Amino acid sequence: MNHIAEFVKARRKQLGLTQEEFADKAGVALTVIRKIEQGKENLSLLKVNQVLSMFGHVLTPIHEIDATRDSEV
Repeated sequence: MNHIAEFVKARRKQLGLTQEEFADKAGVALTVIRKIEQGKENLSLLKVNQVLSMFGHVLTPIHEIDATRDSEV
């Protein structure tokens, strides 16, 4: 979940938005943004995808071999 936390926080800051402003634009509670950026592991996938959709991304299953190969590049 750490990669997602870093991704969301960096992208949010690139947009120049506070956590509260971003939560409002994403249509989620402020606590959702805080939990994502803190790397919490007990998150609703629906809410995470709602946040990621702000950047044109979604969580999706990938084959473990592909994930390992991509992280080595």
